[in-house]
Amino acid sequence: MTYRITGLDPAAPPLFALSDAELAARNARRITATADRGFPCRISLDDAKAGEEVILLHHISHDVDTPFRSAYAIYVRAAVEAATYRDSLPPAFAGRMMAFRGFDGDAMLTAARLGPGDAGDEAIRDLFADPSVAYIHAQYATNGCFAARIERDEA
Repeated sequence: MTYRITGLDPAAPPLFALSDAELAARNARRITATADRGFPCRISLDDAKAGEEVILLHHISHDVDTPFRSAYAIYVRAAVEAATYRDSLPPAFAGRMMAFRGFDGDAMLTAARLGPGDAGDEAIRDLFADPSVAYIHAQYATNGCFAARIERDEA
């Protein structure tokens, strides 16, 4: 069994072209990272570096018609490509406490694991060992925000 972790599409929406007022109208903010750690980009799945501009925005990460619909604040960086990791973990997971939530085909939570991001491979494989788990959402457990979607990768 293999899995794939993917970053968000950087093309939608083009936030960095918006003015600060336009961002504020969308409940988003342009900010500058104050450290090399603590501003994990959901596109590149790596942290922004100190001094780098990021957009903090409200993101619906689980847009489903179940009680498990979810949204929270996330960071994105400009001019980065969407990351893809196959059977490996992105840098942003390292050193962080992570929650891995397994959902079935009806978008209902079936199982979850909590642990260090460095141990995420084991948690992901354990969740996918259950055939009812169709996909997994990784979340940064401390702040509760969406980190990435994880899917079975049969390719």
